[in-house]
Amino acid sequence: MDWILWIALVLLGASGFIFYYYRPKKQARTESIYTHALNAMVRGDSRTALNNLRDVVKQDTNHIDAYLQMGDILREEGNAQAAIKIHQSLTVRPNLSTDIKRNIHKSLALNFEQLGQFAKAKREAEIVIKLDKKNLWANEFLLTIFEQQRDWEKATQTSKTIQKIKQSKDPNQIARFLVYQGMDKLEKGQLKEAESQFQKAVKTSPEFGLPYLRLGDLFAENRDLVKAIENWEKFTLLNPEEGRLVYSKIESALFDLGRFSEVEKFYERILEKDSSNLNALTKLANVLEEKGEHNNALNLVEDALSKNGGSIHARLMKLKLSLHVSKPHELSNQIDEVIQLLTIPNEK
Repeated sequence: MDWILWIALVLLGASGFIFYYYRPKKQARTESIYTHALNAMVRGDSRTALNNLRDVVKQDTNHIDAYLQMGDILREEGNAQAAIKIHQSLTVRPNLSTDIKRNIHKSLALNFEQLGQFAKAKREAEIVIKLDKKNLWANEFLLTIFEQQRDWEKATQTSKTIQKIKQSKDPNQIARFLVYQGMDKLEKGQLKEAESQFQKAVKTSPEFGLPYLRLGDLFAENRDLVKAIENWEKFTLLNPEEGRLVYSKIESALFDLGRFSEVEKFYERILEKDSSNLNALTKLANVLEEKGEHNNALNLVEDALSKNGGSIHARLMKLKLSLHVSKPHELSNQIDEVIQLLTIPNEK
């Protein structure tokens, strides 16, 4: 009996030794492999990382982070379909923390986006927001989808949410989406609704030029040329580089109203705001030339060239104005100067 008891004690001790020795070692080995996988990911060695992660989940099927990383790597390699299978299998796991659930649905949203399945991608991002209402990533992800789908109403609301989360203000972005909503109304023939959206955009961001452009076009279409000119001019003052889009429209509208004499004053106002605006300057030079004020037109262009000698635009205008007053060799020299500038472009 003593002999049997002694054997039992030895076996019990051996079992305890094996249990305590090998179990921690296995856990330590799993975490070590996972660390190697993370290091490989940092190095950009996705193949090694993926192999290590597979070893991790073979040893520990409850290692959720390893599964998440595996799916993300597969998506980055262009295999979003395989990533979806891995990430979806995690959604049925019990007792997941909120953080883990959020990461799973974020990964699924990115998977579906890669496949062009935007409705499903949107659904997954919305789940992330249900788990975390102030999640910046999910809101920015949804904004991208709404822009792609031209859902400007939702884009407007989501943009407001993002700005609240960031505690920042970007009225121009919201105003832009309001303008896009108005453009959609125009396409449907809803002119009053379109005007209302453009006016909302103006109130949202009075210094944003785009709604004035659209209002000008809308008023012109309705033959309300006075309001059209008013809004087009506001657009040009706010967007001097884009003013050329409406210069001809303003000239035509003033002509139709019998106020063509005001064209000169219009361009002068533009140049008071931005003296380097070569488009407005050459337009004004043309007006002066048509009025027979040749010397004034030429002096205007010469003054511009003194400030920006590399402007091809201004040099061509000078050449045009010089055709009837300069000698052939002078014109030839001007042409050579333009050719040289064209060979080595440096117009600003």
